[in-house]
Amino acid sequence: MEDLSQIRFVSRLTRQTLALVLAGGRGSRLYELTDWRAKPDVPFGGKFRIVDFPLSNCVNSGIRRIGVLTQYKAHSLISHLVRSWSYFRGELNEFLEILPASQRIGGEWYRGTADAIYQNLDIIRTHKPDYVLILSGDHVYKMDYGPLLAFHVENQADMTVSCLEVPIEEAANAYGVMAVDESQKVVGFEEKPAHPSPVPGKADRCLASMGNYVFNTEFLYEQLAVDANNPASEHDFGRNIIPSVISHDNVFAYPFLDPQTGERVYWRDVGTLDAFWDANIELLEVTPELNLYDLKWPILTYQAQLPPAKFVFNDEDRRGIALDSMVSGGCVISGARLERTLLFSNVKAHSYSKTEQSVVLPDADIGRYADIFGAIIDRDCVIPERMVIGRDHDEDRKRGFRVTEKGIVLVTPAMLGQTMP
Repeated sequence: MEDLSQIRFVSRLTRQTLALVLAGGRGSRLYELTDWRAKPDVPFGGKFRIVDFPLSNCVNSGIRRIGVLTQYKAHSLISHLVRSWSYFRGELNEFLEILPASQRIGGEWYRGTADAIYQNLDIIRTHKPDYVLILSGDHVYKMDYGPLLAFHVENQADMTVSCLEVPIEEAANAYGVMAVDESQKVVGFEEKPAHPSPVPGKADRCLASMGNYVFNTEFLYEQLAVDANNPASEHDFGRNIIPSVISHDNVFAYPFLDPQTGERVYWRDVGTLDAFWDANIELLEVTPELNLYDLKWPILTYQAQLPPAKFVFNDEDRRGIALDSMVSGGCVISGARLERTLLFSNVKAHSYSKTEQSVVLPDADIGRYADIFGAIIDRDCVIPERMVIGRDHDEDRKRGFRVTEKGIVLVTPAMLGQTMP
């Protein structure tokens, strides 16, 4: 039986917490996929946006006071937030506030993760939280933030950094790494070190920062004021705030592990085209690591009013069929063949076309006899009849498509000479 006193303890902490989601990044390594949208606004998993994952984590954790900080080409993201996340009850002190970069302090836009929070201190003060939970808006994972907050309070921490245990060779030159003592107190921090410090007792593992932080509110105010007055600072939590406080304040690392097995949990940074393709294609496995069908921890988003997916024609040479694939609402598979493919909403695949190992974003149209392999097809693309994509990368490049190191082909409307609606 669950400890009710512990449940009440965590519930009280979540009610006293303000979550701030950093959702202003471009995601330049996604290239043309983020020409007209911020990285947190990129579609993922058939019907979601990346930002839906940390927001769903907040709601499922009992945190219902949320601010989303936007900056780069934020119109689409803001529209999504308004449609999807406007159901909070103000009379219960619940809200989701959109906090765009608006030069509230001085004349600059957000200059870094710490500066983004600093420029909104006046708004944070009006909500009088005991704790501020700062979250990256561009990672895909499921996490209960309640145990993180409880860990923070039980250790009397000033700041807690949520971390993943990863193999040392994976973290080298890739992640910010926390060095900790036996009690998980942070004693050192390195940004993308070549030789990361191991976890005590686990020589092959290290703690990589997830970019999620818990602060005691007054401590956060103090550190941001100091950082804002430092002209040499990049105003970034990882590069500046953490290194400046670990020697004289209580900073702890929270290892985010599966509560049942104690093993590493699902977490993806879909910040490159190859990582984006991989994370979507992984969902096609019989039992994927990320369970989107978990009713106990639903991923919430805007539910468009769409008809069911439709498969038509059953002739020998013209059969609407999908194998090892996910097909979203509003799609019509008209005598087309899909293999290991993820279709987002309202995709039309016309007769005799074949799409394999691909991720097709909403409202795309795949012409008759088209042949697509190993591709990311952006929203609103109209693939011409008989076009071949992904079979000959030299030909793909000649057409102006982007080919990644892994051989995944990105196609956008602009590359096809088309304009988005």
